[in-house]
Amino acid sequence: MRPCKFSLVGDLRYVRFQAALPDRQGRFLGVFALVNMMARREQLTPAQHLFRRLNNDWYDANFTNPATVDPTVYRRPGAAAWFRHTSPRLISRVSGYLDILDAHGVPWERLDSDDPGLIVYEDADQVVVVPRSPGHR
Repeated sequence: MRPCKFSLVGDLRYVRFQAALPDRQGRFLGVFALVNMMARREQLTPAQHLFRRLNNDWYDANFTNPATVDPTVYRRPGAAAWFRHTSPRLISRVSGYLDILDAHGVPWERLDSDDPGLIVYEDADQVVVVPRSPGHR
C-alpha cells in the first residue's frame, strides 16, 4: 500500500481525493463513492472487498457521516466532502482505496485547497462544500 501522507503546502487546510473525470451527471465522485460503487458492481477482488468492508467499518466508527447530521447535505448541487489537514489518522487510510482504484485503472486526483467552496457542513475532521461558481471544483 502506498503511503498517503498529507503534506501541508503553504496554508492549504483541506484535501480531497476524487475521480479525475466527471461521471455522466458531471460530478467528480469521491474515492469512497468510487470504491463502494465498484463493490456494488462486484468488480473487487476478495482481498479488495475485505479491505473496503474493514475500512468502511472503521470510518463509520471513527468519523461523522455528514448525512447523519444533515440528511440533505449531499442533495445540494456540487456538494463534496473535504478532509481537514488536521485529521491525518483519517487521511492516512485513504491510500488503500487509491490502491484499489489504481489496480482497476480508475483515474483519481488529489486536490488541496485553502478555500474549496462555500461550507455547508463542518466538524472537527471535515467540511462539505458547494461550489462558489459553476466552474469551481
